[in-house]
Amino acid sequence: MARFALRSKLLLLLAGAALPLASAHAQSFTPEQLQAAIALQERIPNLDNHLDIPFEFGTGAHDPGKDGPDQFDFVKAKRGRLKGAVLAIFVPQNARTPAGYAEAAAKGQRKLDAIEAVVRRYPQQTEIARSPEELRAIEGSGRVAIILSILNGNLIGKDLNQLDAWHDKGVSIFGFTHAGNNDLADSARPNLLRGDKLGEHGGLSPLGREAVARLNDLGVVIDVSQITAQGVRQVIELSRAPVIASHSNARAVIDHPRNLDDATLQAIADKGGVVAINAYSSWVKAFPPEALARLNEIRRRYGIPEDKTPAGIQPLSDKGVKVLPPAVFEKYSAEFHAITGSPDYRASLKDYVDQIDYVVKKIGVDHVGISSDFNHGGGVIGWNDVGESINITAELQRRGYSEEDIAKLWGGNFLRVWGQVQALAKPKAGQ
Repeated sequence: MARFALRSKLLLLLAGAALPLASAHAQSFTPEQLQAAIALQERIPNLDNHLDIPFEFGTGAHDPGKDGPDQFDFVKAKRGRLKGAVLAIFVPQNARTPAGYAEAAAKGQRKLDAIEAVVRRYPQQTEIARSPEELRAIEGSGRVAIILSILNGNLIGKDLNQLDAWHDKGVSIFGFTHAGNNDLADSARPNLLRGDKLGEHGGLSPLGREAVARLNDLGVVIDVSQITAQGVRQVIELSRAPVIASHSNARAVIDHPRNLDDATLQAIADKGGVVAINAYSSWVKAFPPEALARLNEIRRRYGIPEDKTPAGIQPLSDKGVKVLPPAVFEKYSAEFHAITGSPDYRASLKDYVDQIDYVVKKIGVDHVGISSDFNHGGGVIGWNDVGESINITAELQRRGYSEEDIAKLWGGNFLRVWGQVQALAKPKAGQ
């Protein structure tokens, strides 16, 4: 009896360590629910399909070997029983000039160098996975598997040979755009201040179409998040392999171009792909009328027409802000984000899993995944960092998802797609 009591206390302590709830509004679970979630999470391969890293990753406060201020580190991953993470080599969109391409490539290399330095420093805690088999082996050894992705093809400029080079460096996933059009595709959030034209390429550019074939040949997973709906459809038509949307949500729930409409969700599923639901609050839950009224009051003060977009239209894609001088725009943007980022309007874990429910019902559990967008604005009440990943599993269990289906959502579906993409690659000469 004493041994049983001691074991029960240890389990409760583990549950508490795995899930420090962030606030009184956070989702609550019983000790038994937490124990069940921990046990399941420890049994299955699992991964976060998209999160970011700072440029200072691996240094000072951003050392992932410590429980620091970032939303991802190895200490938090262990606490949340998160076994794998897709780390995005993200670079902001800049000038589409030779100098701009060089700057973007240098920034991308800086992030890759930081990740590789971390892997060398912590070989007992992490390793880069280049295939589903490697990921399972790394996770099976008790370490955190890192999958490398690129977000924003501007870092390759107009040189498709750079796709081969980045693949040789270990990149397994490639996302064409971020906020702003580039030479590959139209962004769902064009940067009108930079002079982007809506529908500049009509989806993919001729170079972007070539990139689809090259990525297929390399066995790199194509990520269609952030591309226009027209561009996504073109990628699906051109690709001979399934594709993913690594951090996207349902437009039927939140009507914003950054999210995917039902037809696009279904097209990704019909291709055999996966849509990983993004925990970026503004794409998860609509702003209430009070928040939209506050946003429109700011717009009126700056002489910008009102907007009723439930997600709060994003400044860079806002036609109205084109009239603002850069310095004035910065002030406007700061006031805008002070409201959209307010804890008062933040989505909850329940809201996030509601998004999962919606997409599962629309396209099937075999085509849905989980992504946080941590370190780039992601996170909801109850899933503030990877240390709270157990909450996702507990909420899915509470809603009646089976262990098999939870395993699919937590990375099983992505691993299937990754394997299929690699199987359809063309071997390089000499291999």
